[in-house]
Amino acid sequence: MTDFWLYFNLGLHHVLDWKAYDHVLFLIVLCAAYNFSSWKKILILVTMFTIGHTLSLLLASYNLISVSSSVIEFLIPITILATAIFNLFTAGKSKRVEKMTVFYTVTLFFGLIHGLGFASFYNQLQSDRELLPLLEFALGIETAQIIVVIIFLILSFIFQTIFRFNKRDWILVVSSIVIGMVIPMVIDNWIF
Repeated sequence: MTDFWLYFNLGLHHVLDWKAYDHVLFLIVLCAAYNFSSWKKILILVTMFTIGHTLSLLLASYNLISVSSSVIEFLIPITILATAIFNLFTAGKSKRVEKMTVFYTVTLFFGLIHGLGFASFYNQLQSDRELLPLLEFALGIETAQIIVVIIFLILSFIFQTIFRFNKRDWILVVSSIVIGMVIPMVIDNWIF
C-alpha cells in the first residue's frame, strides 16, 4: 500500500507542482471554453490527456520511443500555445469546431508530448518497468487534473455569473493570459 501512495503522490505532485506549471496552463486552456454542464466532454478530454501522458511513459520506459529532451521542452509550450490560439479563433462562434473526435485525438497526442517531458525522471525512479506503479502514477495525474479543472470551472462560474463576463470574453481573456505566460517558455526553449 505504501508503494501505491508513493506513485499516486508523485502523479499528484507532477501536476500540482507550481514550479512546473505548464501542465496547469494546458488544462486551463483545454477547458476554457467549457462549463460544468459540459462535464462529460471535459472528463473525456482530461482522461485522453492522461492516457497520452501514460502511454508515452510506457513507451519510453521500454525504449520504444526516444525524443530529445530539448525538442520535448520546446514542444510542450507549443501545445499550450496551439490550444490557446485555437480558443482565440473559436471563442464566441456559434458553431465552435465541435468535432470532438478530432479534439480528443489532438489532446491524446498533446498528452504524449507532455508525458515525454517527464519520461527520463520517471525511468530513473522506476527502473524495473512494472505496469502497476505507472497506473498508480496515472491515477495521481488524473486526480490532480480533475482538481485543477474543478477549481478552474468554479472560477469560470464566478467570473461569468457574478462578474458578468460573457463566455466569449472569458475565453479570450483566459487564453490571452496563458499565451502571455507561455511565450517566454517557447523563447526559453527555442530549438531553431
